Amino acid sequence: MMKFIDLSREIYHKMPRLLNHPSIIITTFSTHDEVREADGYKFSSATMSLALGDHTGTHVDAPIHFDARPGAASIDQVPLENFFLDAICLDLSHKPLKSDILIQDLETAEAAAGVAIQANDMVLLHMDFHRRCYGRDGYLSDFPGLTRESATWLGRKKIKMFGVEAVSPGRPGRNNFEVHHVCRDMGFTHVEGLMNNAGFRKRVQSIKPDVISGKLKRSSGEL
Repeated sequence: MMKFIDLSREIYHKMPRLLNHPSIIITTFSTHDEVREADGYKFSSATMSLALGDHTGTHVDAPIHFDARPGAASIDQVPLENFFLDAICLDLSHKPLKSDILIQDLETAEAAAGVAIQANDMVLLHMDFHRRCYGRDGYLSDFPGLTRESATWLGRKKIKMFGVEAVSPGRPGRNNFEVHHVCRDMGFTHVEGLMNNAGFRKRVQSIKPDVISGKLKRSSGEL
């Protein structure tokens, strides 16, 4: 039987987010206390109001997020098949907080997984960061991260995307921007804010971590 694993985080009122992204505001819009009537038939409904950025929680970065060139694709322009991918997980849980993930780390993790990265794969980078830091000081800053060189190593494998548990793929500062630009220049992207991505020991069929399904027109990210 096929096993489904939810890789996405909960979205909730005032959840952690980088300060250069909008706050997450979730409020009640209507409740079952309000009874309506239509043609003599009474009913009620419950709905919520959401105000949030397109990089809230678990999300995919669209090329337009990090590519200033005219014609860079927004999320609604990315082909749907780019989100249905074979995936493997590289175990990097031994990496210390605030450390760089180097090419050697990726090579060692790939060998330990016993599954070679192939073209068009999604590569999940398990750093055990969500368990170690979510809800604590340092969640927005202390994650391990890729470097320009290690991101380029992934790009040379011709992957479609990689995924991290952190809010950014590279360490805060220059590294993070360089990793985004490697994605831009080599034609792949990444998912941020993953969880539950530990334990894969073989190639698996993966769908994009998805919280809100739908086309956000001209959006720089998909929730």
